[in-house]
Amino acid sequence: MIFLVNGTLLALCLPDEDDIPAEPTLLRDYFGMHRFEWPDDDSVEFHIGHGDWIRLLRANDFEVEDMIELRPGEDATTRYPFVTLDWARRWPCEEVWKARKR
Repeated sequence: MIFLVNGTLLALCLPDEDDIPAEPTLLRDYFGMHRFEWPDDDSVEFHIGHGDWIRLLRANDFEVEDMIELRPGEDATTRYPFVTLDWARRWPCEEVWKARKR
């Protein structure tokens, strides 16, 4: 199984307001993170820490084979307003997880 998630650091650095890019400062706690709600949007997102991901996958008989923290190239562009190229070049905004069923 291969799946892509928003980077953990990105979730912790996003302001509550829509269309404002991630800051270079932690705005939320890492421990206990789970449900994320945004005031300008009706959707709900779920984010958990790396250790919680590993425990969840193992509890469901998956073995983690890899976790890749993506870094865009210097000339990359985006259509998403919540992360700038400068931010994404310094910290991972997306993670690719690879796990295999035991």
